Amino acid sequence: MSVFGDETPSRNLRAEFEETALPIAPALYRTARRLTRRSEDASDAVQETLLRAYRTFDRFQPGTNTRAWLFTILHSILTNDWRRRQRTPEEVPWEVVEERFASALRASAVDAESRLLQKLDASPEIDSALMELPDEFRAAVLLVDVEDFTYEEAAAVLRCPVGTLRSRLHRARKLLFAALRDYARRSGAAEG
Repeated sequence: MSVFGDETPSRNLRAEFEETALPIAPALYRTARRLTRRSEDASDAVQETLLRAYRTFDRFQPGTNTRAWLFTILHSILTNDWRRRQRTPEEVPWEVVEERFASALRASAVDAESRLLQKLDASPEIDSALMELPDEFRAAVLLVDVEDFTYEEAAAVLRCPVGTLRSRLHRARKLLFAALRDYARRSGAAEG
């Protein structure tokens, strides 16, 4: 069964789209998940990406870079969503604030070794360091270092000059190096 309903103007167009675009969906989801930090938001972004791509697929030029085209649409969706959220302040119920505070107090009572083990079990340190990067830096690292885009392709997806992309990558890699170096020091101190 197709991802799309009966609204398709041509079965050949639908089959061509499914053959061309759907194999890229897992890579879109991985990147969206890391950029949004929430699986629900990532799923919504990928669904919207595929829907927008399908709506304009009749104008897509076969033989061009499908991955770059889809990642450009994804980045546009995530950027627009991020801008919309920036205009809307997050509301946190008082009970949640109190629970977070109590949780932080409980966590500080746990000894350093068990905190380190919990942190390692909960998520890999690299993912944690990656999530701490500013959005523009994280997007650059994910596209170039994780998804293997060329600098030119990643710059096109992020709609920035190649020099800006290189600068973001350089800074992001320095921040990751520092975060992971600090982690290595902390874990070495916890072991000793």
